[in-house]
Amino acid sequence: MILNKELHPITKNNPEKVLQFGTGVLLRGLCDYAIDKANKKGVFNGSVVVVKSTPGSLSDFNDQDNLYTVCVRGLDNGKIIEENIINESISRVISAASDWDAFLETAENPQMNVVISNTTEVGLQYHEENLGATCPSSFPGKLTLWLKKRFDSGLSGVVIIPTELVVDNGMLLKSFVIKHAQRNQLGGDFVEWIENENDFCNSLVDRIVPGKPEANELEELKTSLGYEDNLILKCEAYKLWAIEGGDRVKDILSFEEVDKNIVVAKDITQYRELKLRMLNAPHTLMSGLAFLSGFEHVKDALNDGLMEKFMTILMLTEMAPALPANIDAKLAQRYGREVMDRFRNPYLNHKWHSITLQYSMKMKNRVMPLLYKYYEIFETVPQYLARCFAAYLLFMKSVEQKDGKFYGESHGEKYLINDDQAPYFHELWTCDDPVKVTKLALSNEELWGTDLTQLNGLESNVAIHLSNMQMAGVREVAAALNVYA
Repeated sequence: MILNKELHPITKNNPEKVLQFGTGVLLRGLCDYAIDKANKKGVFNGSVVVVKSTPGSLSDFNDQDNLYTVCVRGLDNGKIIEENIINESISRVISAASDWDAFLETAENPQMNVVISNTTEVGLQYHEENLGATCPSSFPGKLTLWLKKRFDSGLSGVVIIPTELVVDNGMLLKSFVIKHAQRNQLGGDFVEWIENENDFCNSLVDRIVPGKPEANELEELKTSLGYEDNLILKCEAYKLWAIEGGDRVKDILSFEEVDKNIVVAKDITQYRELKLRMLNAPHTLMSGLAFLSGFEHVKDALNDGLMEKFMTILMLTEMAPALPANIDAKLAQRYGREVMDRFRNPYLNHKWHSITLQYSMKMKNRVMPLLYKYYEIFETVPQYLARCFAAYLLFMKSVEQKDGKFYGESHGEKYLINDDQAPYFHELWTCDDPVKVTKLALSNEELWGTDLTQLNGLESNVAIHLSNMQMAGVREVAAALNVYA
């Protein structure tokens, strides 16, 4: 039997208070998890309207009455955590593209006072659009017209929390909305209302959510739970949702009260920098190198002595020293070791390949600030990072183009390159010259926002590593560095 309201009756139908852009596992495994937890304790008492931001069917949500299971697996202060929680927080899922009127109607709901998003770093960008009566293509465009509808209805502003992993994501989104409003001449009063009546909150989410369990485990869960769940997801026990805001934000986000790891504070810089630079950056850097070395899951690489040593040194000797000066070095070292323990979590099958989603954008946003800071401090090439950069360039080498998609090859098997820059690298690699590829890729200011060949020694180091990876193998290049560590 499939999970639905007949199997699991909902005891309370909470009013719709949250508009959420995105159906992804991180939002469902952390943000909706927090809201559901608060609802069950009688605190927040609000449901979530989810806006599907990508094309596709809504049947899984409709068939299950928007219920899904969160399987929490991991360690918390040495205690084993194994929990299966049916999440009841979502009231409905709509597609803005196919049901634009239903989307706009949510803006007219006086109780709707929170907007959450996770459209990935690619979604949190400004694209010039003529906003009219139809659905805009971009997330900021959709949000602008939603806010305009609310303004025209004479309603109060809302708390807006983007969770995309971009520095100052709230302020960035606010600037995009204002830019859309001004360019489309939506009125000075509306712009003033955006600026003064709405809280755009910088935020940070931190929870490893690999998503749907793999086939064997899925069958075991189906048997033990006694039902089928096509939306089931798995996540670690650790969680953090840090939101920048004052008293008004704190009052509206009452779900903060039920979990010490949901934090509303006036400054979240420390949380953000540690997470972006000590968890996300190493994750991104290691994804290509570990995947091309033959490791499918994160935990598999951490159980390999060579890879474990490589990643530890990358994090603690190259990432940690390049953090902002106001972050205590001991705190960074402790956080880094905690991250390593989280990566080792034996309960999670977090795939390296899934981490390569929008690899190029992640390299730019998560890694480049650390690279610049390392050069500023040490004036030399970070050797572990350079090898990871070479592995990134090799991962982006496609051997096949089919139906608009690009595929690389590793250990005799094809893999999807799920990256907006895949067409660029497909063309770049036609020369099949690692030295030339390195020079052209690093000097691409449109890709990085600067010419990376100006960083002394980086180009030559990456080119050598890339050449060696093609000749000897990625793991062998990583192993050679460890000999001298």
